[in-house]
Amino acid sequence: MTTALITGSTAGIGAAFARRLAARGAAPAGRPGGGFDLVLVARDEERLREQAEQLHDRHGVEVEVLRADLSREEGIAAVEARLSDPRRPVDLLVNNAGFGHRGTYLDVPMSDELEMLKVHCEAVLRLTTAAVRPMRERGRGGVVNVASVAAFLPRGTYGASKAWVVQFTQGAARDLAASGVRLMALCPGFVRTEFHQRAGMDTGNIPEWMWLDADRLVAAALKDLARGKAVSVPDARYKTLMGLAKLAPRNALGGISSRTGRRFGPR
Repeated sequence: MTTALITGSTAGIGAAFARRLAARGAAPAGRPGGGFDLVLVARDEERLREQAEQLHDRHGVEVEVLRADLSREEGIAAVEARLSDPRRPVDLLVNNAGFGHRGTYLDVPMSDELEMLKVHCEAVLRLTTAAVRPMRERGRGGVVNVASVAAFLPRGTYGASKAWVVQFTQGAARDLAASGVRLMALCPGFVRTEFHQRAGMDTGNIPEWMWLDADRLVAAALKDLARGKAVSVPDARYKTLMGLAKLAPRNALGGISSRTGRRFGPR
């Protein structure tokens, strides 16, 4: 049986990955037609255990829970240790944990900005490294680093941190191209999850057509991973928008992202 470790697993995109992988698996890391055993990582242990029980009962997979706060050194270290354990190899890592801030630059306390960088950048770097080293030795495996279309827009620390995720993942994928290990940055648009409510963001001005379904998003992302894509924007609407964004002046894009949900955090 193959194993996937998912951070931020209890809601939104992370929960959708857990459901999908438990139900049917996915290439390249999983065996065809079989579900993944799971390691679920989040801060809320009660929600983790409820999720684990539901997935085990529904799909018959083994589900391990690991409570960890990735904004803290001990949380990152705990997940690193699990990924590095040679007795319990992980075949697919989904770095999904993340959050947004309400407000613009200078409205957000510096401590909160640094916490975001720790979760979005340091944790992604360290967990990817911990997972990829043994994967390379085995000659197989996959990593999905959840970024955002905000990576392509000039908008504060959130967008900057997600741009780092995209660039890091692309570079690592290139370096490991011949190893059998696939890395992909997933760049979703606005997805109906708890993300915006937790950040206190007003989403009333976001058009209905911009919202994506998490389960469909994950299905498309896993297909892109199987195809060997290093960056996935898994929706035709957002592919078109990002194509247009490359042609628009950067100051105009900043204005658009300001009007769309204050801080463009579409996870």
